[in-house]
Formats: sequence, C-alpha cells, structure tokens
Amino acid sequence: MRLPIVIAIGLAAATGAVSPGVLTRYEAQRLSMACMYDIVAFAEASSDMPVVLERALDEVDRIDRLMSHYKPQSPLSQLNREAAGRPVVVDRELFDLIARSIDYSRDTDGAFDVTVGPLMKAWGFFLGDGRVPRGDELAGVMRHVGYRHVVLDPTARTIRFDVPEVELDLGGIAKGYAVDRVVAFLQKRGITSALVSAGGSTVYGLGHPPDRRAWDVKIQDPLNSARVAFTVALTDRAISMAGRSVKTFEADGIVYSHIMDPRTGRPVQGIVSVAVTSLTGTDGDAVDDALFVMGVEKGRRYLRRFPSSTAWYWVQDAHGSRVVRQQ
Repeated sequence: MRLPIVIAIGLAAATGAVSPGVLTRYEAQRLSMACMYDIVAFAEASSDMPVVLERALDEVDRIDRLMSHYKPQSPLSQLNREAAGRPVVVDRELFDLIARSIDYSRDTDGAFDVTVGPLMKAWGFFLGDGRVPRGDELAGVMRHVGYRHVVLDPTARTIRFDVPEVELDLGGIAKGYAVDRVVAFLQKRGITSALVSAGGSTVYGLGHPPDRRAWDVKIQDPLNSARVAFTVALTDRAISMAGRSVKTFEADGIVYSHIMDPRTGRPVQGIVSVAVTSLTGTDGDAVDDALFVMGVEKGRRYLRRFPSSTAWYWVQDAHGSRVVRQQ
C-alpha cells in the first residue's frame, strides 16, 4: 500500500484567468485510488474543457478498476487468485505494467518489489492499523515474497506464480502510472499546460503556466509540516515522494512504517522520506520506493541510472535529522 506525502503546489502568480481572451485556468479533482487526484490546466476558453478534465480523471478510475488489489473483481485480484494454479492471460496494459515493475525489481536487486502484498497483510497495513508479526509467521510469509516467483510469457501474454500465495500489489507504481495516463490524455486533446497531482505523492508538470517558466511545487518538510523544505520547478517532469509519516504504528518503543524492505520482510528504519524528480510519474513512483529501501549510499549508485533526476533524503539517526541531496 502506498500512502501520500503532502506536496503543496505554489501557483501564486498563476491564479484565475490569465491573459484574458487567451488562456483560462480550469480545475478538476476526484477521489480515486485512495487519494485525491487534482488537475490544474490552462487552455483557451471553451465549454468543453470541464468535460475534458472529467474524462481525464475517468482514466484514473479505469486504472483503479484494472489494477486495484483491494477490489475483488479487478483483473489484478483475479490474477492473484488464479496464477499459482495456471498461467493467466492478462490484459495488455496490466501485463506491460507488471513486466515493467519486474524490470525495476531486477534493477534494484529486489528493493522495489510488487510481491509485497503478503507482507503488508502480515504487518497489518492492509485494511489495518499495524502489528508486529511473530517470527515464524514472518518466515512463512517470506516464502511467498520475491519477484522471481512471477513468471512472464510475453508471447502468450500470460503470468503465473511458481509458488502458492504470491500476491501482486501495484500500490508502489500505479498512482504514478495513472498520472502519466492523465497527462497523455490531456496532450491528445491539445492541452500543453497542466499540473496533475496524485494526492501529492506524485505530481507532474506539463509544460508551464502562462507567464511562468515552470510549475513551482513546494515540498513540505516531513519532519515539520509547517515548514517548506524547498521548491522544485517542473516543466515536463514529475516529482514523487515516499515517506513513513502518514502510516505508522509504534510497538515497544519502535516506530514501524508501511514501506517494506521486501528482501528482509521488515519495515525500513532510519529513512523518514525520499523525494525524487523524474521524466515520468511511473518512474518516480517506483524509484522513490527503491531509494527509500536502499538508503543513501546504495541509492546514490542506483540514481546514476537516471542522470536527469535529483533525489532528496530525510534521514534520522543518532545525531538527529538531516537532508541529503543526490544528483
């Protein structure tokens, strides 16, 4: 499960109608995929624009119906139920995103892994408030976790699991993918200036606002919600955040977050939050989780695969908290 970190969007110089008779600001929002999706777009005045934005948000609902493991009737839930018994033919879009997720898993040596579903349940983060599983319980769950258990056949477009009780959870990538689909929808309709946000956890700036060179996105400090840590200028780029501050629980003086290290089966410790810029929302949504799990040093090496990206770590250790910037 992926929960949002608040990103405040700064548009002080771009509100209301701008350049009367030329471009008008339009907004739409919808609750979907357990967060609020927002669109701010500038276009020539048209009675069709509100409908266009609503149809763009329909894309998010469509992806949720396809990829949610919370919805029992979704194709992903069906795959989870059946793929241990036989190869399952999968919708092309869903197959491609799962295949892309497996590529991220290989590239990160399993730091990013969409088979974390059983771990989320064991730790009580799936429709729960959190719990520490027994050691033997966790050991049993780990037998069903790991991207290598997912067998893809691109020719037949089938997926099967090589052990029972594997469960795919696309919560670490689907929201960013949905942002990309919304952006693509808007572009096909000739919109070149828009900001699309998935609950603040992934934000994409398409083009730039009128009379501005970029969309200014203010990143809140996860250690102090009253403070803006920094501002990022987005032009045809995304920023994504992964953090522990929203969904945690405490047991025996230890704070556990919902972000798991799939290789150990335990929540990551020491990292408070990670923000990363990327060329797509899909990349950012997956990479921020991977960086969170890898930590600062290994994350720095992995980030070299994305030369146009920048990452920020909020780290808490015995010496207090600090922000580490990587590029």
